[in-house]
Amino acid sequence: MNSTLNAIVTLSPDILERARTAEKDLTSGRAIGPLHGVPLTIKDTIETQGLRTTSGSRLRANHVPDRDAIVVDRLKGSRRNYSRKRRTRRKMAIPYESDNPVFGRTNNPHALDRTPGGSSGGEAAAIAAGLSPAGLGSDLSGSIRVPAHFCGIVGLKPTTGRVPMDGHTPGADGLLSLGACIGPMARTVCRP
Repeated sequence: MNSTLNAIVTLSPDILERARTAEKDLTSGRAIGPLHGVPLTIKDTIETQGLRTTSGSRLRANHVPDRDAIVVDRLKGSRRNYSRKRRTRRKMAIPYESDNPVFGRTNNPHALDRTPGGSSGGEAAAIAAGLSPAGLGSDLSGSIRVPAHFCGIVGLKPTTGRVPMDGHTPGADGLLSLGACIGPMARTVCRP
């Protein structure tokens, strides 16, 4: 499915090891968090330590951060995120389509000849296609909300400042900081 969507662009090399660790934790009866072992995905504009983060720009095509964005660090610190996958998106998170010079075009899973929308379109496409249960996108002028609408999933643009933007490229300084945010995307807001 991903070969026709082009939504997941980089897999964490230790994804299977993280899944085995999560399974052991679950079967041992240890206290766990609500997202323990869930293979969450992260938009390619949000830094993940040791895992390529390009922001869809050729200038960053081989950029591998030496630290996690604060939001990723918080997920990892709570032992909730065991599998990190990356999503393609528009160069530097700007236009309303999901096409960039590093990874190419992402397609809408409901109509492959259409866009999944905005710069978080790869995240939305992967979630809608069942390749990921949930993930993180970013939004300034619709980059979470438009793809969520185009792909039939849920996306939330949190109140500005509620989720730290540290570790997101491009940064949101000056007036842009009044509207930019990182937020969750998922298939539904209800528990299964």
